[in-house]
Amino acid sequence: MTDNLVLQTLRMTRRFAVTPERLFDAWTDPAIVARWLFTGPESEGHAAELDARVGGQWKIIDRRGGVDYTAVGEYREVDRPRRLVFTFGMPQFSPEFATVTVEIEPDGEGAVMTLIQDRMAPDAIEPTRQGWSLMFDGLGALLTPAP
Repeated sequence: MTDNLVLQTLRMTRRFAVTPERLFDAWTDPAIVARWLFTGPESEGHAAELDARVGGQWKIIDRRGGVDYTAVGEYREVDRPRRLVFTFGMPQFSPEFATVTVEIEPDGEGAVMTLIQDRMAPDAIEPTRQGWSLMFDGLGALLTPAP
């Protein structure tokens, strides 16, 4: 990043029709994470390794078009079911790491999740918002039982 680039923060809010505990676990249980986080319809394979404790490392590998895309980070806060804070980076593209904060609040019989991602270049905000939005659609479908 250049020194004169003003980094920005992305903030998104989404409601899910599940308990805060179930929503939080979708971020920390490798079996659930592997089905939605950093994956999409074009994924050919996906692996998630998580050590969801403060100081624990996480790594997700998603294969698309025969190429492995690897996201890595470290957990900074783990407060089930309210708050999860972790670093996020993709070293194959950049040495930079962002901090992602996930805040979960009860909302009737569901939960409202707010995601905050910092240290973003202005031109990355909208593509990142679209990426998270697609993942959140997949998470909602995964967590919500079919009628």
